Order: sequence, then structure tokens, then C-alpha cells
Amino acid sequence: MAVPTFTASGAKATTPAKLDSAVFGVEITSHQLLRQAYDTYLANGRDNLAVVKTRGLVRGGGRKPWKQKGTGRARFGSSRNPIWRGGGIVFGPTGEENYTKKLPVAAKRQAIRQALSLANKDGKVVVVEKFAVKDGKTAELAKLLAKIDAKRTTMLVVTEKTPELVRAATNLGSVSVVSATYLSVYGVLNADHLVFTTDALKATESWLKGDK
Repeated sequence: MAVPTFTASGAKATTPAKLDSAVFGVEITSHQLLRQAYDTYLANGRDNLAVVKTRGLVRGGGRKPWKQKGTGRARFGSSRNPIWRGGGIVFGPTGEENYTKKLPVAAKRQAIRQALSLANKDGKVVVVEKFAVKDGKTAELAKLLAKIDAKRTTMLVVTEKTPELVRAATNLGSVSVVSATYLSVYGVLNADHLVFTTDALKATESWLKGDK
């Protein structure tokens, strides 16, 4: 299966690149694995910041609210009791929770193959011979992306993330640079365009064809 291919200057290449059907043409009968890989990515990137105070951490409450007997009211030893307003929280997050999830390597790679197949089916995959960005100039990269009609959220897939390319892409808020062997289901599904270099396409196919 052939995809649009461009030169480093953005001109249409005479010979279109061909995608390996084992990576970009996988038949998908269920999206369950894609969802599992997507959720795993989000869970593993989650910051554990929520922390509440238990009754032992809430300030105050050292004095007994009223005497034990003779008032006709229920006995209480502290105003920081969880059932009181301003009291401690029971069973709240402590900041030590572990939200990470694990997915077998074979399943993860199969999910990436499925995500790439969906992207290819939707016409999101484009191939560029290479990114010739001199001195990390954003204008040059923006001009190239405009020529190949890569708008909105764009992921540039390369074999090696050079400082010049990263610097040029950083100033474009909707453009990200990813190494070929570090693709994720989250990134692929959320990208409107996947721009592979010729070498990165070969590296991706070689990497993902290892597990059937």
C-alpha cells in the first residue's frame, strides 16, 4: 500500500513509499486492546498529587468539646472527629497510591500496530525523505509542513531526535517529535498527521514486525 511521499523540500516524490501491511494494514475486530493500551499510557503518566488530612493531621481539636457526662449530648473527645465539620477525612488519598498499570510487550506492540492501521486507513500517514532544518529554524519546518498539508496536531517520526529539529518543532505548539521505536497508542490516536522520514518508516516496520 502506497502513501503520499515528499522530498526534503516538500515537493511530490516520483516514487511513493510503500507501507508494510503487517504493521499498517492490521485487521481490527475489536478496540478493546487499543482502549487498554490508551488507559495504561494515561495511568502511567498520572501524577499522584492528591493528599487529604486525617484526624491526626488536622490542626486543633486538642481540648475535649464538652465534658463526658451531664450535658445530655453524645460524648466526643475531639472536634477533629471525621463526622464533624472541619474534621479529618476518612479513607481519602494519602499520596502513596499506585496508579500504574502494566501491559505485556507483545500486547503493547499489537496495539500500536492497530493504531497505525487506523491512522493509515484515515489517510493520516505521510512520508518525507528527511527533515532538512538548518540551525533549528521554525520557519523552515513550518514551510515544509504547509507544503505537505500537515495541519493541526502533527507527529514527526524520526530515527534520531536532533537538537535542531526539536528546537524548530518546540515553537510549533501542535507539532511533536518522536523516535520511531518510542511510538505510543496515545500519541498515534491523537495525531491528525503522522509524518515519517524514510528511515523512520523502515525502523518502525522492523521494530513492530518482531512480535506477531
